[in-house]
Amino acid sequence: MDTLRTLSETKRTFYSLHTRPLNSIYRRVIEELLVEMHLLTVNVDFKYDPIYALGVVTVFDTFMQGYQPEQDKESIFNAICKAVEGDPQQYRQDAERVKSLAENNSVEAVTAWLCELKPLPGAGDLDNLLQGIKDNPRFKYSRLFMIGLYTILETANPSLTNDDKVRQEILEKCCQALNLPKEKVDKDLDLYRSNLEKMEQARSVLEDVIKSDRKQRERRQEEKNSPENINQSMII
Repeated sequence: MDTLRTLSETKRTFYSLHTRPLNSIYRRVIEELLVEMHLLTVNVDFKYDPIYALGVVTVFDTFMQGYQPEQDKESIFNAICKAVEGDPQQYRQDAERVKSLAENNSVEAVTAWLCELKPLPGAGDLDNLLQGIKDNPRFKYSRLFMIGLYTILETANPSLTNDDKVRQEILEKCCQALNLPKEKVDKDLDLYRSNLEKMEQARSVLEDVIKSDRKQRERRQEEKNSPENINQSMII
């Protein structure tokens, strides 16, 4: 019988793969995503799917905007996926495939696909995936899966973000079609949207601090290079 890897083992693997220090402002985001993915992947009822992959990629890319140094982001993403024994390239490819379906089909077609399980042009095996979720009483619902589902809807219909009534109506139909727990869905999406706002505010504050610091350094440099200071230096 295989022994389930522990959270400590998953974290050790992550830090052995990404050895550079984490930007302190983003550390919590990174570690919470790692823990969430670990707990899911060791659950007996969990099964990887492209919609879940889109949720993972969306969360990572959205909350890691502005991360410095920029070149570390790919290393961090790869380390997270590998730490939970996943393939980062598969996550990216599956996420792009699902998102492109939303971009290349009409709002009506995408909505009918998720809310009525009507086949979507180009979806192929994903039609069967949705039907399988509906028919599986042990389907392991997760926040990341729901964010993936929401991202599909939002990509097809960007106005969904600002229209609470339409969003709730569509989500209600999706939950009924896929047998998803509506209360958990509402709670998870409310928290997700709230965290997006908080992260955006934090980034705005950080940008202001960086700009202020840069101006102070430039002002000090200008004062240092001013004729008065140069003359005093020459006299001394």
